[in-house]
Amino acid sequence: MGKRRYLAYAIRRLAQFALVVFIGVNLAYVITHATPIDPVEQSISAVTYYGNTAPAAIEQMRSSLRELYGLSGSPVEQYLVFWKRILRADFGPSLSAFPTPVSTLVTRALPWTVGLLTVSTIVAWGLGTLLGGLAGYDRTNRGLKLMGVVAMGLHPIPYYILALLLLIVFGFLWPVLPISGGSAMNLPQTLSVDFVLSVLLHAILPALSLILIGVGSWFLGMRALVSNVVTEDYVVYAELAGVQPWRILSSYVMRNALVPQVTGLAISLGGIFNGAVITEKVFGYPGLGSLLVDAVYAGDYGLVLGVTTVSILGVSVAVLAIDLLYPLLDPRVKVR
Repeated sequence: MGKRRYLAYAIRRLAQFALVVFIGVNLAYVITHATPIDPVEQSISAVTYYGNTAPAAIEQMRSSLRELYGLSGSPVEQYLVFWKRILRADFGPSLSAFPTPVSTLVTRALPWTVGLLTVSTIVAWGLGTLLGGLAGYDRTNRGLKLMGVVAMGLHPIPYYILALLLLIVFGFLWPVLPISGGSAMNLPQTLSVDFVLSVLLHAILPALSLILIGVGSWFLGMRALVSNVVTEDYVVYAELAGVQPWRILSSYVMRNALVPQVTGLAISLGGIFNGAVITEKVFGYPGLGSLLVDAVYAGDYGLVLGVTTVSILGVSVAVLAIDLLYPLLDPRVKVR
């Protein structure tokens, strides 16, 4: 692969990345601003609910809040103010947590979601890929056959249904694990042993609900891929030539079947910025998912827009990384 061809390929992919982000953020802007909820009137109603306020003071407050939320001026001026704020990573104040900035709320919630979903996704991908590869190569193993049946049973179950089942079992029937929050409330959020152990303990049930469903999906996908690869001529020739089965599995079968799995992993890792919305809400986990649900209920479209923009960037960066790495990892992929 020539360096110039790859450079031209990378520039095209970067241009596509910028276009996707631009379109996605614009769609989020249009959808959130199409809601009938006016954050300015919401804020004024909350302030004036318990007392009488002079009309002049209310009008001055309305003018100040419109400027604060970027809603003053014509629609074109509002749109330009919006993009200026986006470029500065400034989404304005949150309506539901006024006057805390949206960026502060997103920054607080992001590490919880990234930690939970990154670990859950990688563990589920690793277990599902390994076991699925073994099941696809050795069709006679009864244990792997049983695992395939279990995977097919878990695969169609929505992850939030499993989350509710885990909540009932380990929260009420056999209460041995914490069922709410990201850590114990009386612990300071520092890198102390007690806080880290509390975080790990509180993450067991949310992570388990995601891992069990994820393992089934990755298992079935890898088993199907390996089942197609084992029929290829080079695998049959290696078996006839007396190559060790473990060598065939690792170097001939798994290596060639991993490419689609790696693609799926990268997209899944990019999608962690969406948050496991219902799972986080079920377990009261302080991540982006819970933040997004609370923002929707409160009509806080500034916060909704902030979480959505972070999600769009995360998924787009993951896809861009796949596009840039594919020609380097797989020589069969041509740079065009």
